[in-house]
Amino acid sequence: MRTITIKPTAITHNLNQVKKRAPHSKVLAMVKSNAYGHGVAAVLPALTQADGIGVATLIEALEARQLGWDKTIGLVEGAFTADEWQQAIDHEVSCVIHHVPQLEWALDNVPPAASATRVVWLKYNTGMNRLGFNAEGVIAAAKHLHAAGYQLILTTHFANADDITHPLNAVQIQRFKDMLATLKESVSNDVKGSLCNSAGVVNFSEHHYDWVRPGIILYGSAPVIDKSAQELDLQPAMSFSAQIIALQTVSANDAIGYGSRWIAQKDTDTALVSIGYGDGYPRVVSEDAYVSVIDSTNNRSYPCAVLGRVAMDMIVIDVSAVPDNTSLLDSKVILWGDAPHVDEVAAHAHTISYELLCRLSIRPKRVQA
Repeated sequence: MRTITIKPTAITHNLNQVKKRAPHSKVLAMVKSNAYGHGVAAVLPALTQADGIGVATLIEALEARQLGWDKTIGLVEGAFTADEWQQAIDHEVSCVIHHVPQLEWALDNVPPAASATRVVWLKYNTGMNRLGFNAEGVIAAAKHLHAAGYQLILTTHFANADDITHPLNAVQIQRFKDMLATLKESVSNDVKGSLCNSAGVVNFSEHHYDWVRPGIILYGSAPVIDKSAQELDLQPAMSFSAQIIALQTVSANDAIGYGSRWIAQKDTDTALVSIGYGDGYPRVVSEDAYVSVIDSTNNRSYPCAVLGRVAMDMIVIDVSAVPDNTSLLDSKVILWGDAPHVDEVAAHAHTISYELLCRLSIRPKRVQA
């Protein structure tokens, strides 16, 4: 059976690792895109020690409120319309303001003094060049918002925080530092700062400021290029598994799968696994890709290579190295989890773990450990 198993205890563990790294900062835990594919309903109870959550859309914010989340919700792309701004006020959602239309909605429709929407995350474009005001614009916006009674959190986003050696990191850090100092002096000393995402939490401990915004790190994936999840003491929050539905021996010189790309160099014991790109396993993986087969007779785990192309519903694996492999029918196969880790699978698919986690389909059964 295709199964996604979510481990809330792992999410709580990973949150605690963030809090240890940023002990003086509040934590806005990112749960956008259905909690990075993990399911927001399963994840929120594991994040009770976070100070707030971050989402990308108003629909995600409303879902979290409906699930009982009563702390801060940060809408990280802000409202898309004036009507959404009003809904944000109605549901106590704190919004990013990153361009003039959002600024105008905020000034034209100021929420009550006690509203959570009175706290705005003012986006400064320090070099990523997606969202945010330039330096002149952010100062002007800050003055208008402060005069209207808003509490301000200056925020920006790293473009290369995963690579501590990238030169743009220092540029963005300095621009953010200088702007925060300017706003504290010219607007209000109460302006707060939020600079670090998951990678920034790990790589730039001296720049955590008032709020950190961890995302992928909460789900057990390494956010930096030079350290593994294990080295960062992270636990995978998801195990993706399926089962063996058929066994056969492929003769030497015979091919497997669409395109006949993999040709057996010798007689090879193979197993058919009930998983494919229709479930969210990547269609294109390198020859180094493997899964772990759990032998139900002894509960041992065996790494087995993926052979040929991944199909919509099936993959073929090499079980030659598994002792007594004739008894493997119905055995459990780990696509990612403890081993292989989702970061490994992503590398074999020439992508990142974020994409694999977020594109899982609705077909696999979901359970909690």
